[in-house]
Amino acid sequence: MTWTRVLTAVVLIPIVVGIVWWGSTALVAALTGLVTVLALLEFFALGEKIGMRGYRVWTCFCALAMLLWQWIATRGGFLAVGSQEAVRFGIPTLTASVEVVLIVFILGMAVCLLQTHRPLSETLHSLGISAAGLIFVAFPLSYLVRLHGFEDKGPKLLLFLLVLVWVGDTAGYFVGRVMGRHLMAPQLSPKKTWEGAAANVIGSLVVGAVFARWMAVPLPAMLGAAAAGSVAGQVGDLLESAYKRSAGAKDSGMLLPGHGGMLDRIDALILAAPVVWYYWVFLLSGR
Repeated sequence: MTWTRVLTAVVLIPIVVGIVWWGSTALVAALTGLVTVLALLEFFALGEKIGMRGYRVWTCFCALAMLLWQWIATRGGFLAVGSQEAVRFGIPTLTASVEVVLIVFILGMAVCLLQTHRPLSETLHSLGISAAGLIFVAFPLSYLVRLHGFEDKGPKLLLFLLVLVWVGDTAGYFVGRVMGRHLMAPQLSPKKTWEGAAANVIGSLVVGAVFARWMAVPLPAMLGAAAAGSVAGQVGDLLESAYKRSAGAKDSGMLLPGHGGMLDRIDALILAAPVVWYYWVFLLSGR
């Protein structure tokens, strides 16, 4: 299992790094959309194991729309067609905001419920699992697009996030296996230990120190970003474990050999991406 895990990472990591470094933000948004849809489908499959059927098509559509909106935000906003005329006649310009997608999602869910042939007893389950998929999977992942599109430092910033998660996960995995003695959350993940969590943070701090020099960012600020990302990533990992435990599943899927499903592979990014983004915006860029 370990060698399969390593070989999968050896194949995928160079591809991901190449796309982040040389690809456009539009390409990153498109591939993030693919990853998000695959993760959502696994999330809905977990829900169906306990009798919760979501509206997959509508939720996936809104997730892709959310990623489109985030990409638009990196381009400076969504300017209305003929913006000069809009200003002249007092028509407000539409700005890129995920609030638009959330409102459309809610309205669409209402239509789905009115048109459904499902039993009335499934209403709350369908609403709950669909909203959870959009909010707990798609929305936070959409910040990968915002990170990549952040001015001239975007690709480096996204690489920083990815590398700190990869290094942190790897350090935590191997240290936890060799030295782990104190369980962190046995009810959620019986193999997660405090020793592994500490190794995760230390590995992430090393990444922060390296990237601080490369990105010309003060070391304390970058170490803070690394620590915040590491903690958020580990919480995201435990959150995804809770999903699987509640559904009685070991893995979210079998898409990636040695890693389980797509949701298993990106669980740390789900919370780390928005945390690193807002840390960068509020504490580093001053925006």
